Amino acid sequence: MPAFIVATVTVSDAAAFGRYVDGIDGLAEQFGGHYVLRGPVTEYLEGGSTPGERVVMLQFDTAERARDFYTCEQYQAAKKHREGAAALTMRLIEA
Repeated sequence: MPAFIVATVTVSDAAAFGRYVDGIDGLAEQFGGHYVLRGPVTEYLEGGSTPGERVVMLQFDTAERARDFYTCEQYQAAKKHREGAAALTMRLIEA
């Protein structure tokens, strides 16, 4: 069953966040994942959130592979650059 990691991100320190992005470049693909979308929210149809919010969606073959991606040593090392550089909510969704 496919699984998706969906994150909403608001960046406050672009340089530090850039180090996080560099640290995970190509990593999802090592776990069979691929990006479905990456981009800024262009319009709120209902509700709202922080201006500048971005959405990222990755698809994996299984939830186990998505968890393997998130918990791997390389992701966890890169994640340290993101801490304090962005407000992020990350969800795992099985479809």
